[in-house]
Amino acid sequence: MEILNSLMQAATPAVILCTFIGTLVGIIAAAIPGFTILMAVILVFPFTFSMSPLEGLATLMGVYVGGFSGGQVAGILLGIPGTPSSICTVFDGYPMARSGRAGEALGIGIFSSFIGGLIGVASLILFLKPMAEFGLRFGPWEIFSLVLFSLTLIASLGGKSFFKGLFGGFFGLTLAAVGTDDTGGVLRLTFDFEELEGGISLLPVLVGLFAMPHLLGALESDRAKRTADASGRFSVKEADLKIPYARVFGHLRRNWWNLLRSSLIGAFVGALPGEGGTVANFLSYDQAKRSAGPDERYGEGAEGGVVASESSNNAVAGGSLIPTLTLGIPGSATTAVMLGVLMVHSIPPGPALFRDEADLVYGIFFALILAHFFMLFIQLAAGSRVFLKIACVPQHLLVPVVLVLCAVGSFALNNQLFDVWLFLAFGAAGYLLDKAGFPLAPIVIGLILGGLCEENLRQALSAVPDLTPFFTRPISAAFLVLTVLSAVFCARQTLKGRKGLRAMAEGRS
Repeated sequence: MEILNSLMQAATPAVILCTFIGTLVGIIAAAIPGFTILMAVILVFPFTFSMSPLEGLATLMGVYVGGFSGGQVAGILLGIPGTPSSICTVFDGYPMARSGRAGEALGIGIFSSFIGGLIGVASLILFLKPMAEFGLRFGPWEIFSLVLFSLTLIASLGGKSFFKGLFGGFFGLTLAAVGTDDTGGVLRLTFDFEELEGGISLLPVLVGLFAMPHLLGALESDRAKRTADASGRFSVKEADLKIPYARVFGHLRRNWWNLLRSSLIGAFVGALPGEGGTVANFLSYDQAKRSAGPDERYGEGAEGGVVASESSNNAVAGGSLIPTLTLGIPGSATTAVMLGVLMVHSIPPGPALFRDEADLVYGIFFALILAHFFMLFIQLAAGSRVFLKIACVPQHLLVPVVLVLCAVGSFALNNQLFDVWLFLAFGAAGYLLDKAGFPLAPIVIGLILGGLCEENLRQALSAVPDLTPFFTRPISAAFLVLTVLSAVFCARQTLKGRKGLRAMAEGRS
C-alpha cells in the first residue's frame, strides 16, 4: 500500500510531462550519429536546476531510456551506430535493411528495447532495497574503502591502459580538493581565483570534458558520412519502413530465451561500476551468436542479433542505478550527472536515500517504467521516417548550436562567466586527453567521489585516530583486498597487452 501511495503521488502531470519530453529528447539525440546519450544528458542537465528533484530525475530518466533505444535508428537505416551501445545492432540490422526488411528490423529493435528495459527496471526494484539495507551497515571506514575500490575498478574498465585510467581517477580526486577546506577553512589549490574558493562545479567539468571531444568527433564522422554518401551509400525506401507486427512478434517469440538472457546480462553489467551499454551490447551479442543454430547467420541479417543487442543495452538503464542510488557510487559519467541532480537539491545519495527519501525512490521507479512506455509510443507513432530525417541532418550544422547550449548551461549554474572559461579549459583538456588515450569518465567519477572520500576519511580518523579499523572491520578489509586484487590484475593485463603488441610489431618487422 505504501508503494502504491508513493507511485500515485509521483504520477503528477509535471512528472509525466518531464518524462515524455526527456524520452523524446533522448531518442532524437541518439538517432544522430556521434551524439551519445551522455551528450543528451549533459545538455538537459542545466534545465533541471529549476525543477523539483523528482521532475529533474524524471527528465534525465527519460533521456537515458530514450537514448538507449534511439541509437538503433541510425544503426539500422544508415549503418552508422547512433550511440556506442548500439554498435552490435548494425551487424544484423543494417543487412536486414539492405534486403528490404528495414521495418522488420526496427520493429524487433523497438520491442526488444521495451522488454529488455522493463526487465532492467524489475532488477532495480528487486535489488535496490536489499542493497540499501546492506549499505546502511557501512561506517566511514567502509565507505572510504568502497570509494577506493570503485576508483580502481572504474579506472581499469575506463580504457585500454589501467595506469591512464588510474591517473584520471586521482586527477578527479585532486579537482575535488580545490576550494575551502570544510574543517580548517584553509584555501586549497585556488591559485588566487576567488571563484574557486567554493570548489570546482561539476557541470563545467562534465560538459567540457565530454562535449568538446564528442562535438569534434561528430564533425569528423559527419565528414566521413558525406564522403560515403558521395560514393553511393545505400538509401532506405520509405515503403520498407512499415513495421510488419505479425512477423516481428513471431521473431520475438522464437527468440524468447535470447531476449531474457540478453536482458539479464544487460542488467548485471549495468550494475558494475565502469561498465555500460557498450560492454553489455558485445557480451550479449557474443552469447547469442555462440548459442545460435546452424541456419542463423549472424552478421548477415539474423533477427537474434538485433534482439540481443537492443534488449541488453536498454536493460543497462535499470541495472546502472543500483550502485548509484544505494551506495552513491556512480558507475558511469551518465549516472554521475543524475547524482548531480540530487546534489543540486542537497539530497545526499547513498544507503540512507531509500530510508529518508522513499517517495523520491518510488518516483524514480515510476518515471523509469513510464519512460519505456513513452519510448515505445513515440517510436511507433512518430514513425521511423521522422527519425531517419533527423539522423540525416548534417552535424556541422548542429555542432555550433550544441556548443552554444553548453556554454549557456555552464553559465546558468552560478551566473558567472568564470564557469564558461572553465568549460572551455576543460574542453581543451578533454580533447587532448582523449587523443592521448586517457579515459575521461574516471576524472568525473573522481570529482564526484572526492568529497565523499575526504569526508569519510576525516570522520573515520576523528572517531579513531588510527588506520587499524580500516583493516580490522570485515567489510572495509574486504573492499581493500578487492582494491589490491583489482589493481594488480588490471596492471598485469595492461603489461601483458603491451608485450603482445610489441611482439606483433617485432614479428612484422
